[in-house]
Amino acid sequence: MLKMEDVTMRRTTLPHPPAALLLLAFVAIAPACAQGQNRQDPGKPPATRELRLDQRYLHFPVGLDKDRSMVKLLVDGEIVRYFTLEIAPKGATPLYWASLDVGEFAGKQATLAIEGEAKLLDAVEQGATIRTAQNAYRESHRPQFHFSPRVGWTNDPNGLVYLDGEYHLFFQHNPYGTNWGNMTWGHAVSTDLVHWEELGDALHPDISGTMFSGSAVADHQNTSGLQRGDAPPMLAFYTAAGGQSYEKRPFTQCMAYSTDRGRTWIKYAGNPVVAHIRGGNRDPKVFWHAPSNKWIMVLYIDRGNFVVFASKNLRDWEKQSGLKFPEGHECPELFELPLDGDPAKTRWVIWEGGGRHMIGGFDGTTFTPETGVLKSEWGVNCYAGQLWNHVPDGRTLFIGWMRAKTLPGAKFPVYPGMPFNQQMTFPREFTLRGTAEGPRLFAMPAREIETLRRAHYTWSAAPLEPGVNLLQGVSGELFDIEATIAPQTAQRIVLDVRGTPITYNTQTRILACMGKEAETGLHDGRLKLRVLVDRTSLEIFVNDGRHVFSFCFAPDANNKTLRLAAEGGTAAVHALNVWKLASIWAG
Repeated sequence: MLKMEDVTMRRTTLPHPPAALLLLAFVAIAPACAQGQNRQDPGKPPATRELRLDQRYLHFPVGLDKDRSMVKLLVDGEIVRYFTLEIAPKGATPLYWASLDVGEFAGKQATLAIEGEAKLLDAVEQGATIRTAQNAYRESHRPQFHFSPRVGWTNDPNGLVYLDGEYHLFFQHNPYGTNWGNMTWGHAVSTDLVHWEELGDALHPDISGTMFSGSAVADHQNTSGLQRGDAPPMLAFYTAAGGQSYEKRPFTQCMAYSTDRGRTWIKYAGNPVVAHIRGGNRDPKVFWHAPSNKWIMVLYIDRGNFVVFASKNLRDWEKQSGLKFPEGHECPELFELPLDGDPAKTRWVIWEGGGRHMIGGFDGTTFTPETGVLKSEWGVNCYAGQLWNHVPDGRTLFIGWMRAKTLPGAKFPVYPGMPFNQQMTFPREFTLRGTAEGPRLFAMPAREIETLRRAHYTWSAAPLEPGVNLLQGVSGELFDIEATIAPQTAQRIVLDVRGTPITYNTQTRILACMGKEAETGLHDGRLKLRVLVDRTSLEIFVNDGRHVFSFCFAPDANNKTLRLAAEGGTAAVHALNVWKLASIWAG
């Protein structure tokens, strides 16, 4: 039986050596840095600084993230936080300030220990509030309607759940650098899927490991027995990545819970709820399966292998079946959709990190595929997506990580000089529709994007002539574009967005952009396009979302033009609507 005692997620209890011995052991057990060079001299003990925690935040000036050092915060002889970062020297201009919330340790004596030079610790400051740059969220390369963290690196969305009027977006977060590392669950909430408020990091690394990806549910029936008061508890399931801990351990699946709408979190005393199986098993996705009256967890084991578990109480999990997915890798999802909107005709979709998926049936124990492996993404910058649990209106809502690297042939990275790195897609709605090839997954932007629409340009029954730009004079950075075009005699239809062409070849029926392409036909002789344009991204939805292209791009800052034209013949615009979009960031 698993114990029901509470353990706060912010404390990591070691086997009671005195703090001095912990510090002496620090060098031997500290892992190598994931990025950059480790400054530690193997024969040199860590430098320390004693301080009284009389303010809510410790502020760390973050350097360029090239030479990371391991930093630990000890309170009452226990390691309560650990992370790697490059501390900018005192007096230097940091890339940004990382604000570590230490409010729960208020008034206590603490020890900061670092592998690097002792003088670097002098640059750490205390403060009553988060230290925020004046131009936060308005930086030159900040996405303006796609979520990105205020500072630091982000990757996978985690713990997507709706509760009590709020959409929760947890995310893999490195608060202490703009490269991957220190995996922590960041946390933001929204009442409209558009405007996001960061609440601070929710799950911090502990002795079991750093906080890898997972999911969250609202336990409305209190099956877990963890409810306190009237509000249902929220439970987060995550992978404790023991290979990233300061004491190497296997990867296990753990649970934390919140009884105050996700504002504070307690790590379950009975962790792990699923012990190590093999390798880097990770990314638990949990959801309620009403027909079998139980909770389901889908877990990645290794490439090509998922496992299905079930639980009545969210604490005790039993294996139901193995699930083979050819080359399936990471971040599984398993979800049900009505076919063509008919709730009497549903199919299940099993999904892996890259968006490859199979369609079939699921009986609460076993998934039975009816298709081979299908694609959902024809671009390059959508990965590790996840669905929200408990969406109140029944929509199947998705968001993905727009995994971006320096683009081939680009003159600069996507986010040069920024205090953050990476972004999410705009939320999308999934539907399942019948096609000549069988049932297929479609995706379109969530309708909430319409709340950002401002200036509107519209055309109908307009000719497209060679050499003529129908969008002449329309310029900007943020757009929502809808176009329905009949190609007629044109050989190509081109929508150019700030110097990046989206081209449809009428002879081959191939739509192409940034070196990626998909063969897609016409509907009633017309091509339908929906394009979302942000400062650093393009999301293209073809023919009601049958094909989706996700791109990060780095346009010339001086080119803010749009162009729509026909080449090699004429075409006709049935309908064209272009909206300029507002920023989601206040101020």
